[in-house]
Amino acid sequence: MSIGYVAYLVLALVVVMFLSAAIRILREYQRGVVFTLGRFTGVKGPGLIILVPFVQQMVKVDLRVVVQDVPPQDVISRDNVSVKVNAVLYFRIVDAERAIIQVEDFMAATNQLAQTTLRSVLGKHELDEMLAERDKLNSDIQEILDQRTDAWGIKVSNVEIKHVDLNESMIRAIAKQAEAERLRRAKVINADGEQQAAAKLVEAGRMLAAEPQAMQLRYFEALHDIAGERSSTVVFPLPVDLLSQFMKGQGK
Repeated sequence: MSIGYVAYLVLALVVVMFLSAAIRILREYQRGVVFTLGRFTGVKGPGLIILVPFVQQMVKVDLRVVVQDVPPQDVISRDNVSVKVNAVLYFRIVDAERAIIQVEDFMAATNQLAQTTLRSVLGKHELDEMLAERDKLNSDIQEILDQRTDAWGIKVSNVEIKHVDLNESMIRAIAKQAEAERLRRAKVINADGEQQAAAKLVEAGRMLAAEPQAMQLRYFEALHDIAGERSSTVVFPLPVDLLSQFMKGQGK
């Protein structure tokens, strides 16, 4: 009786071990690359997967977007400025078969490729382009990475440059350049204002010269402006023509 009980127990244990080794459950974002006696036989999932124990093996692959930080890279720009640049890489697996078979470790391979591509692309641009045209640089890096990782079944969706670190001397130089640029703009704006004011004065002089009565009205307006100021000294401008007439009267 006890021997039969032990036999049933052993049989049940074998069945449980067989089922645990044969049954796999994959989630919606997972796929299983199945190998039979070491040979690739297909990609399965998601859901319930049944394998033949000791004959078939399965490698799980996650199809979700992977966010990977690219370590800071020492880059020398085209204008010979040394900077440290780091970035963020977004990619996902679109072909589980190639991601497992074509490359040993797709995570490490993609990260190393991103580092070399980041240095290569940024080295072709000047510092001003790195600081002002990040969207274009991100697009160029993403396009190159996407082409090179296509053979691994990986789709690079986005690359974002996070930081461009400069040394203190370069930061001071950029600050001086920005200050000089603002002073130049201020001088140009001031010169443009003087030019426009001079043009308006010439136009106003021509209009006043065409109408002598307008000059007299302008004279009265100037007197009105002077009278409105609280000053102890008031200067009345007199036309030269009026003084000449007065001198002629005295001579007679």
